[in-house]
Formats: sequence, C-alpha cells, structure tokens
Amino acid sequence: MGLSQALSTAMSGLRATQASLALVSSNVANAETPGYVKKTLNQVAGTTGEFGSSVLINGVNRQLDQYLQTQLRTENSGASYSAVRSTYLANLQNVYGNPDESGTIENAFNTLLTAMQNLSTSPDSQSARIGAVAAAQAMAQQLNSTTQGIQNLRANAESGINDSVISANNAMARIAAINVQLQNNGQTDASTASLLDQRDQYIDQLSQLIDIRTVTNNLNQVTIFTNSGVQLVGTEASQLSFNAQGTMTPNTLYSNDPTKNNVGTITINFPHGGSYDMVSTNSIRSGKIAAYLELRDKTLVQAQAQIDQFAASMSSALSDKTTAGTAAPGSVAPQAGFDLDLAGLQSGNVIHVTYKNNITGATHNLSIMRVDDPGVLPLTNAATLDPNDEVLGVDFSAGMGSVISQLNAALGATADLQFSNPSGSVLRVLDDGAPNRSDVTAASVTTTMTSLTSGNVQLPLFTDNGAPYGGAITANGSQQIGLAARISVNTALLGDPSRTIIYSTNPLTAAGDTARSDFILTQLSTGSYRYSPTTGIGTTGAPFTGTLTNFARQFISQQGEAANAAKQLADGQNVVLNTLQNKVSATSGVNIDDEMAHLLALQNAYSANARVMSSIKQMYDTLIQSM
Repeated sequence: MGLSQALSTAMSGLRATQASLALVSSNVANAETPGYVKKTLNQVAGTTGEFGSSVLINGVNRQLDQYLQTQLRTENSGASYSAVRSTYLANLQNVYGNPDESGTIENAFNTLLTAMQNLSTSPDSQSARIGAVAAAQAMAQQLNSTTQGIQNLRANAESGINDSVISANNAMARIAAINVQLQNNGQTDASTASLLDQRDQYIDQLSQLIDIRTVTNNLNQVTIFTNSGVQLVGTEASQLSFNAQGTMTPNTLYSNDPTKNNVGTITINFPHGGSYDMVSTNSIRSGKIAAYLELRDKTLVQAQAQIDQFAASMSSALSDKTTAGTAAPGSVAPQAGFDLDLAGLQSGNVIHVTYKNNITGATHNLSIMRVDDPGVLPLTNAATLDPNDEVLGVDFSAGMGSVISQLNAALGATADLQFSNPSGSVLRVLDDGAPNRSDVTAASVTTTMTSLTSGNVQLPLFTDNGAPYGGAITANGSQQIGLAARISVNTALLGDPSRTIIYSTNPLTAAGDTARSDFILTQLSTGSYRYSPTTGIGTTGAPFTGTLTNFARQFISQQGEAANAAKQLADGQNVVLNTLQNKVSATSGVNIDDEMAHLLALQNAYSANARVMSSIKQMYDTLIQSM
C-alpha cells in the first residue's frame, strides 16, 4: 500500500467518523423529540487500491421496525375509536344519572307512582290532585331534559366529525407535500431521514382519525388507503368534505337516501376529479371519525329511541281504549261478522280483525292502521309491535267511502272478507257466508281518548305538544320519534287538576270515586306492554314485554353495561397501544447511554485515524528530506 493510498483511507475514516459524530449529536439532541427516530450511518467498504479499502458513506439508516410501526398504527386507530366511545357512553350515563338520585327518569317515575297512590287514597284532596299533576309534569320535564342531553351529545359528535375532517385534510396535505419532496431526493441522507420522521408523524395523526394501510415505493414515497380500499394520499392528497348540520334533534337522522338524510355526511374528493360518499359505503371503520359516526347515527339514536318508547308507552297506556266489536247482522245468511264504531279513531290507531282461512286452517291477525298521509303507504308489518299480525295501512283522508273501497280491494279477494259502512262511523266486517272459505272470529278497535270527561277512565294525561298521541305515521316518520322531547301534561289538567278524578260531567262523577286514579295507577305500575326492537331490547320476532318500570330499568341497565364494556375495551386498547409504543421506542428511540458509549468509540476511531494521518505526514516529511 502506498502512502497516498494509506492517506486516502485514513481520510475516509475521518469523514465517516465525523458524519457518525454528527448523527450521535443529533440523536442526543432529539432524545425527547416526539416522532424522532434514531439514526445511524450506513457505511460500506470501498476499494482504494490493490492492498487496501476505504470506508464509504452510503446514506443514513432510520432504526425503525416497519412491522411494529404498522401494528402501532392499527392499534392507534382502535384505541382512538374506543376512547371516544368510552367518553361518550360515560357522558350518556351522566345524562341518565344514578337511579337512586333525583333528576333521573326512574326517580321521576317512582315519584309519579307515589303521587297516584296518594290520589287514590285521598281522591277528594285538592293537594293530592295538584300533587299528581305536578308529578306528571316533572316526569314529562325529565324526559324533555334527558332528550336534550342526548341530542347535545349527538351535536358534539357532529362537531367532532367536523374537527377530525379538518385535521385529516391537514395531515393528508402534509404527507403529499413530503412525498413530492422525496421524489426529488435520491439517496437517504440526513435531510431525507428528517422528512421521513415528519411524514410518519402525520401518518400517525391520520391513523388516529381513520383506519389506514400504507404502501411505500423505492423512492420512499408512501401511498395511503383506508382499510376499505379508498386511496387517500399519493403524491397528491384527496380532500374530505363534511357538511355539518349544526343543531341536533331526535328527527335529525342519517339516511343512505340523500333526500331523507338530514345530518352531515363525509365525501372524499379525488385530486383528478370524482367523489365518493364515505359514510353510506362504510369506508371508515375505525379511528375517531368512525366512533363519532357510530355514536351520532346509531348508539345515541338508539338511546333516544328508548326514552321515546317509554314516553309513547306511558302516554298510550293511559289514553288508549280498546272496544270489542258487536255482532253484525249478516247481509246474506249465513254471513257473520262485527260492527265497529270508529268514532274518535286517530291517525295511528288500529282496527283489529281476526279471521280464519277455512281452506288452509290458518288464523290471521289483521291490524288495520289509520293513515292520513297516503304517501307513507304501504306499511310494513313492523308498523305495530305485534310480531304475529299482518298490518294494512288505510288512507282515511278521503272519508269512509274511500276507506271501504280500499279495504274491499285489499282483502275482498285475498281474505274473503267484506267491508261496508251501514251508518255514520260504523265499520262492518263480514266473512264470505255460504262458500265458507273464511270466518271472522274477533274484531276490536283501539282509539285514543282526547277528552278528559268522555265518561271513560282513559284520559290524555300526556300530550304531544298539546296534540293527542296516537302513534301516527307520516312523511316525517313515526310520531313516536322525538316524543320524549315534546311530551307535556295536558294543559286542561294543569288548569283543573280535579279531572284526575272526575271523568264524567253528565252524570257527574261521584265524590270519592277512585276509578280513574286506580286505572292510572294500575296502568303505570302493573300494566304490561310491548316495546320496539329499535330500542335495542328484544327482537322483531320476540319484542321485550313488561311493565314501564321493567322497561326503564332494562334500558338504563343496558346503558350502564355498555358504558362499562366501552371503558374496559378502551383500557385494554390502551394497554396494547402502550406495549407497542414501548417496543417501538426500544428499537427506534434514542438511548442516551448507548449514544454516549457510541460517542466514546467514535472518539477513539477519530483519534486512531488522525494518528494514522500524522504518521503518514511524518513519513512524507522524512521522504522529502532524504531526496
């Protein structure tokens, strides 16, 4: 090896050592910098002559485990999703409150039962009458305030989606910009490694918002997709847009049908044109945005459905009266059937007809529901809570003549039933007579009482913002939706609490008559009702059945269990996330002790290379002096 070759080798060693020292300095300086990845010099041997080799710098290595990083981002999405859900379900629990405390649905309902017991014990007491009405008013107000709490949470979720979309767009734009910068870089040098650190931080931020997967090319550029396959970022970023709707009400609901949807939806606009609805296609499946969407459109909507169902069942339990039909004379013997008086039938009220098909032997339970908006027809069997009935919606807006025509057209040929209107508001239903293909075995009609002094113990104690509650179905949906927000005590009762006892003025209800108060107490305390499966309790085929107290305890308990489960899931996700973060930190983070040890080794290497150069200089000096 010649002196010049030896000098070149020593100088390459010094350059490599200096570069390594610079990286050690950078590592130590950024030991506490979030997102910083430990860096080392990539050194390779280079030939400098026949008898030796030098050291060449071939870029900078980032000490990063790609597999761990991928796992970390997946868990990042899951942890963010579960954390948001846990927080909101805990807040929902606060809205419901502790059942043992005041200001809760269960407490208000128990207070109402106690007031009704006092009323039945002292029907002549003015204070007992006033107390019963006041307790009913407190019950309605509790349902109103619970609704407001649920809708506030939904509004917060809507706001959370909006903020998350802004953050996602910022992260995607920064990732795309760094991708472009990397396109102009060749070798992975220190500046390129720093760009990769920055990009990873933005990708990590994006993974908290949306579930993602990444693909990296040979230029270190990354393409990001959702797990459902929608491309978010390449060298250009897509743009998410969200049309936030502001105030939330129980009727502000999501629908895949754009004409019926009245909450914000997320649309992705691609760089070269075209757009895609991310909500209707279920393209976002984890992360904060997925949690906010699920809360706004499912979890909190179901919570609202529970208290709406409670309000509806409580209202109907007191105001609905079912009257059996009377035997009708056959038009042509031996026809048989029933006459039903439809006076007072409200939209949403139901006529029940049971008939037997003598050919098949099957018994059919038919529910004929009054509808005043023909645009909602036909109705499905889910329009009632009876899992065994067949529902027929009939438009009553054009009068009885039209009703009869609709019924005969729908059931005359298929069920062998005949309908007529012999007088006034009477509906007559008959079987087919002599052919004996069908028999009408029972008929009744359920109507909503609208008067406090109808002579019936049933009363409209609760109203829908002053209007009767009959369960009407209109173009805006079921009357039950949002009822808990609108429920109020009948203003006539507020003005005259005596109507909690007096149900007839001609003749006047006898003093001390407890028929009405006993009826109210029985219906509220021991009456058994079906509840809609939209509440998340029971199923369509087997709806939950029980008292109002049973139902309230069921959904309050369900919400408590859901909140506990969400917290446990969030805690579990945090354990997994922290474990992965520690593993990543162990491989990618800066260990000061290791860096100091490395620094000492580099000092020795620098001194050795410098000593070689000094020796070569002395040799050159000796050689020159000898010439």
